[in-house]
Amino acid sequence: MTQQFYVSPEQLMKDRADFARKGIGRGRSVVVMSCRDGIALVAENPSPSLHKLGEIYDRIAFAAVGKYNEFESLRQAGVRYADVRGYSYAREDVTARGLASVYAQSLGAVFTAESKPFEVELVVAEVGRTQQSDHLYRLMFDGSIADESDFVVMGGAAEAVVEALRASWSSDLSLREAVPASARSLRKAGAGPTAGDDAASGMMPDPSVLEVAFLERDPDTLRGSRRAFRRVGGPELTTLLQHEQDS
Repeated sequence: MTQQFYVSPEQLMKDRADFARKGIGRGRSVVVMSCRDGIALVAENPSPSLHKLGEIYDRIAFAAVGKYNEFESLRQAGVRYADVRGYSYAREDVTARGLASVYAQSLGAVFTAESKPFEVELVVAEVGRTQQSDHLYRLMFDGSIADESDFVVMGGAAEAVVEALRASWSSDLSLREAVPASARSLRKAGAGPTAGDDAASGMMPDPSVLEVAFLERDPDTLRGSRRAFRRVGGPELTTLLQHEQDS
């Protein structure tokens, strides 16, 4: 009978954490930023259909880095949770805090009980009626959760993007100003596939490698809808980046 090798629980958890961090580190960066008139979500993503940013409920959005099939399954589960809770109780009972707690339990269970942890990092963002009531919850692969403020950066070049973003972030930024600020930080940090060439030429990253979405603070007034999530792309995104470059 073959005897199994003993591995201490501490070493097992460390190996799983290192494995997950390496997978997440290979992902391209995502910025989630609280602004004067909402929350801006900017991701490096050349795919037009495999989204890293998504809508969960009326005023709640989801952003992720890591393995697509894993975080997409979590996003879909979050949508189902929000729909059932909103239908069973009231729409106001669906909150980013509740959703983040459910995600934390799921990620923690997978990390401790399964042979392979999820290689994902998530942000659940909820836009409030005022900027002080915005919520940014960051969830790690092991189920740990943090209530962040101002902005969150995830992905392989996260530390470099944070350093670049600190110089340009302000609570007075509008959503339209936040997109170029995030794009500049991604470029300066060398996070993008064409970052080196862009930095040398002073150009913004190509809009085709960016995925951008807004959580608008007052969608009822702006668009006559209670759904705050809106994707930004095509000519609108090009105009945003071009305007910043020209100025």
